[in-house]
Amino acid sequence: MTPPHPAPPIPSLEELAISARVVSIPMRVKFRGVLERESLLVRGPAGWGEFCPFLEYDDAESAPWLASAIEAAWFGFPSAVRTRVPVNATVPAVGPDAVEGVLSRFGAVGAVKVKVAEKGQSLADDVARIGEVRRLLPDADIKVDANGGWEVGEALVALDALSRFDLQYVEQPVADIPGLRAVRLELRRRGESVLVAADESVRRQEDPLLVAREDAADLLVIKAPPLGGVRRALDIIDRAGLPAVVSSALDTSVGIRAGVALAAALPDLPYACGLATVSLMAGDVADAPLVAQDGHLPVRDVAVSEEKLQRFAAAPARRQWWLDRLGRAHAVLAGVERDSFGRENDTGKSHSGNTGSTGER
Repeated sequence: MTPPHPAPPIPSLEELAISARVVSIPMRVKFRGVLERESLLVRGPAGWGEFCPFLEYDDAESAPWLASAIEAAWFGFPSAVRTRVPVNATVPAVGPDAVEGVLSRFGAVGAVKVKVAEKGQSLADDVARIGEVRRLLPDADIKVDANGGWEVGEALVALDALSRFDLQYVEQPVADIPGLRAVRLELRRRGESVLVAADESVRRQEDPLLVAREDAADLLVIKAPPLGGVRRALDIIDRAGLPAVVSSALDTSVGIRAGVALAAALPDLPYACGLATVSLMAGDVADAPLVAQDGHLPVRDVAVSEEKLQRFAAAPARRQWWLDRLGRAHAVLAGVERDSFGRENDTGKSHSGNTGSTGER
């Protein structure tokens, strides 16, 4: 596949490493198993970029995240067509008694994404959590995110039980594309209005357009980093021909800025975006974090604070781990032929033996 535009040259590893800062930000509440979110930040002529692939990702899968960080720090973002982006609150898999406290950190919002299908929890837990969200926000748009945690039959049973809450859409109810298609077609056969959104079936596929070609989703949940940056994500959305919701990957404000840039550049933005997740963190790298104001994030640059970088600096061993990972991801970007999505061919196989997991996907 020929890229629509030539890939820009990447900076040398030395250029990246000289400015690299590694931080570990504590979470206010456990979010998909994460209590500390680690990230590597780099600074270039256009500002800061964030490299934070999840710990279980191999080198080839991590390389597009580095391409996204380089885009932000060396090349900047496309022009925006709006000055602010609507966002939803995000409720982790907490008990109903904790829902109000979580929602209070987001301020006034008109939409909420609720995590469901958490390992070790039951459908009754999901019903109780969503019921409390609906009680507190009777007019909000509610979407649920299963992170591929159900089988097809389980998804249909769960969505039947949750239909009383008038869900807007369900994100990645099952793990694979055939399963997504099966769930979507059965919901349509039953006359259910809830939409099916694809997340992992876009960003963790060799071909991120496959889910659209298979008619397996009504909309796409898009994260810029795993697709190689804002420009590549815009190209994928355009080719897919489906509505898009822009989401985060538990980024600091630096990474959220890239998500805001993507959402701000989209011609149409029919749904609130999952970009308000800095509110789930007990710290940030900016003195003025990108947090929601009246249900929106402003389209603005982020000034990174040296004091915050020092306060949340990762332990030396973790800093070295991330620098080593940076080097391997850079080698993938520099040493293989890339297609238009920043994906690597077979010569870009992982060199990493790491199997740790952040739990959030």
